[in-house]
Amino acid sequence: MSLIRKLELRSDTFTKPGKGMMQAMMSASVGDDVFSEDPTVNELEGYAAELFGMQEAVFCPSGTMTNQIAIKVNTRPMDEVICDKLSHIYLYEAGGIAYNSGASVRLLDGDRGRINATQVIENINANETYYPKSALVALENTVNKGGGAYYNMQDILDIKKVCEDHGLRLHLDGARLFNALVETKESPKDFGKIFDTISICLSKGLGAPVGSLLLLKHKQDKEAARRTRKVMGGGMRQSGFLAAAGLYALKNNVDLLLEDHKRARLIGETLKTVPGVSQVLPVDTNIVIFELEAPLLGSEIVKKLVEFDILCAPFGKRMVRMVTHLDFTDDDLNETIKRLSKLDFRKI
Repeated sequence: MSLIRKLELRSDTFTKPGKGMMQAMMSASVGDDVFSEDPTVNELEGYAAELFGMQEAVFCPSGTMTNQIAIKVNTRPMDEVICDKLSHIYLYEAGGIAYNSGASVRLLDGDRGRINATQVIENINANETYYPKSALVALENTVNKGGGAYYNMQDILDIKKVCEDHGLRLHLDGARLFNALVETKESPKDFGKIFDTISICLSKGLGAPVGSLLLLKHKQDKEAARRTRKVMGGGMRQSGFLAAAGLYALKNNVDLLLEDHKRARLIGETLKTVPGVSQVLPVDTNIVIFELEAPLLGSEIVKKLVEFDILCAPFGKRMVRMVTHLDFTDDDLNETIKRLSKLDFRKI
């Protein structure tokens, strides 16, 4: 089957710069960022640090790099990182916690990837020589593997209190943090007051082609972060062309995330009516995860949907993920609903 328009729902990383963003990129003033002399990178880092009320920011090629730098800055070899078992830093960063930082991981079983203060307290190691030292708690907001679930602020504050009481640092993998912020109406500064480090991605729903930022509460951590970025190969040169896209995204595209969320919820409601779908996880933001009835397999259904020009991603044995984004329009939404409404996953 060959339809006219492919419907891209694999990830919000498939966005491409629009006209305004391209103009900003092409007119950017650039220098050499390894020498800290790219004015647009410096502007982006200053703007983001001010936005969150944090001391410093470091521009990097990817969210994996900003997360891994944060873990390196916040731990020492033989330390332990406490996080949920669904965390991106554990599942999807190629074992980087062990490889880059020499740290172990304590995995918790939270609610769609969200842990709580009680769980953290119960998993802090005693100060004994035969245990790794509990050093860092890492949260993810929104939770990719949890279907875009986001934290309640009070739960974060409770975890912060535990960290303060036990001398632990607190990191936020905020790859899709702005998706949470537009829903809760909280301020970036609310998060900047709490976390020692925050990673935010510019190339997902915000629509930039490349780039993430590591935000730092402690001014002295910037040198260590830049040194770690360098050893990871992340020292870019005239990266102001990319930083300009990030600046444009932060200034123009945040509020547009709400449209992604509305479209995702309508897709979720449609999927509930498709034969062969056993459940759809709550659609809190822009990620739709649905589970298939046995014996259907996620990988097989994804292949079948390609024949209908619906592109999505397997997300477990019987799970499939769809993600709305800046380039997924109302016309795309209507076409997606139209095509899905005609399907029976048990028969395609």
